[in-house]
Amino acid sequence: MASRDKGWARTLRIIGILLMSLTAAFTILGGAGTTCVTLDPTGYGGKFAGIAPFQWLYALFVIVTVAIGVMGVRAVVLLIQGKKNAYRYTLIALVAGAAVGITHIVASRALRGGSMPVDMVVYTTLVTLVVFLLFRTPGIRQSVDFEKPTGERETGQQAAAIALAACGLLVLVIPFVMSPTHSIGGVNYADAWRLTMRALGIALLLAGAGWRLRGALRLQPRPSRPLADPAN
Repeated sequence: MASRDKGWARTLRIIGILLMSLTAAFTILGGAGTTCVTLDPTGYGGKFAGIAPFQWLYALFVIVTVAIGVMGVRAVVLLIQGKKNAYRYTLIALVAGAAVGITHIVASRALRGGSMPVDMVVYTTLVTLVVFLLFRTPGIRQSVDFEKPTGERETGQQAAAIALAACGLLVLVIPFVMSPTHSIGGVNYADAWRLTMRALGIALLLAGAGWRLRGALRLQPRPSRPLADPAN
């Protein structure tokens, strides 16, 4: 029973780290993607002309959103390492992301009549936030503790590898997933940074595979050396 409970807790910990990793990556991509519209709000067929008088506001959205995404990346590192206050730092990043994202949605709907794809980033953030809040419910709290990883090195290695690979896959597929909301005049602007996104996605996939291999090698028991014969 104890081993079953421990396996269940490890699975939940990996799921939490994976969700936080995807949320952080999605947030950074969303913030960076807003740069194009912010710099040229009257372009793109006039679809975003309504935000032109508030260009400064969208510049703030870009800066703050990317900064929150970086906070999310740091939160993932803290969760993997089991550092003190890792859970609290994660909640701060998620609440900040949700607050800024909701503000962005309200502003976009008021100024240009739509808010996609910010909605997807906010929905992802809210789902991750709910999951981490559930981790503090009485039935789960004692088992899933991100700040006491004693004997959990293998779990951290697995979570890091899965997170890197998942983020790499996200970077590779997001231009196609976001095509319906980013295509203007037959041009998919979500695929504007094609070479950069492909290179980054492949690099993250390889990093995930390499991290898992590194973890597996480090966790292998070293062969013990035979004791020298005193007679010799």
